[in-house]
Amino acid sequence: MKTQAGPQVRLYGIANCSTVKRARAWLAAQGVDAAFHDFKKAGLPEAELSAWLDALGWQRLLNRAGTTWRRLDDAQRAAVVDRAGAERLMRAAPSVIKRPVVRWGDGSFSVGFDADDWAARLAAGR
Repeated sequence: MKTQAGPQVRLYGIANCSTVKRARAWLAAQGVDAAFHDFKKAGLPEAELSAWLDALGWQRLLNRAGTTWRRLDDAQRAAVVDRAGAERLMRAAPSVIKRPVVRWGDGSFSVGFDADDWAARLAAGR
């Protein structure tokens, strides 16, 4: 299934993240030329974070399984009880955001890599 989505698909993450690497390779294998934004190098796009939180919710966006979360002290973790607390943490430590975040051609968002979901989105022209 070759699809040319061009820059309509934008992937956000960190280049050395293994999940981001797998996701980028999968998109390339599907013929999708997705734009990539490395928020560790290029910074966290402020307006995009608000859109991600609106679309996905802070609970889905917050990566509690990653090393960044595990390295936080108890007080920092305890402060994340709502969107405002999660957003403050994500702005201060973007690596705590689950990756990759994808903005699809239709303007919708997804987080994490799920080949079946992504294939369905591409097939639907999203």
